[in-house]
Amino acid sequence: MPERRQSLGRIEVSPAAIASIANEAVLTCYGIVGTANRDLAIGIVNLLSPDSKRGIEVHVDGESITIDVYVIIEYGTRIVTVARSAINVVKFSVERVLGIPIAEVNVHVEELRVSNTD
Repeated sequence: MPERRQSLGRIEVSPAAIASIANEAVLTCYGIVGTANRDLAIGIVNLLSPDSKRGIEVHVDGESITIDVYVIIEYGTRIVTVARSAINVVKFSVERVLGIPIAEVNVHVEELRVSNTD
């Protein structure tokens, strides 16, 4: 007897929701002190929009999801190690929540910050 599969509906997850997941994940990474705006124009838009996730851009192309993360890294940490860790953490967290693979996570180091030693 052939199986009949009926579609019960469709689930869509907005890029803003994916950005929220990625933002929470990247801020847990050792060596990352925050996220940064890609440029001044994006920074102004983010200031005016309370729901935007500063420093996270999500690109959805069909079934492919690419996440760009713009970060501020603690001065004195190994930049490559922190960036690789951020890639792995964001990829794992988003895939775990969504249940679908992420094509790419790109980390852009925008700034280094020296912590107050006092």
